[in-house]
Amino acid sequence: MAYAQAVFKLDLTEFNMTVERVVRIFAGAFVLVSLALGLWVDQNFFWFTAFVGANLFQSGFTGLCPLASILKRLGLRTSAAQA
Repeated sequence: MAYAQAVFKLDLTEFNMTVERVVRIFAGAFVLVSLALGLWVDQNFFWFTAFVGANLFQSGFTGLCPLASILKRLGLRTSAAQA
């Protein structure tokens, strides 16, 4: 585990990136890509858009987000820790 943290250590401090901002960027990118794929490749990609939306919805209520957990393990700070 220590090796993975050393290799994949995220140094996004110069961009003032926090876990919350990266999660929003990833969610927005996944929604846009899945919408484009649903329009131009196959309509079943819209299910992926629904999955991302459902995950954002449940994360708002429970505070559980798989991507946020991964980013924290990789060393990215939360907005509360940055203040």
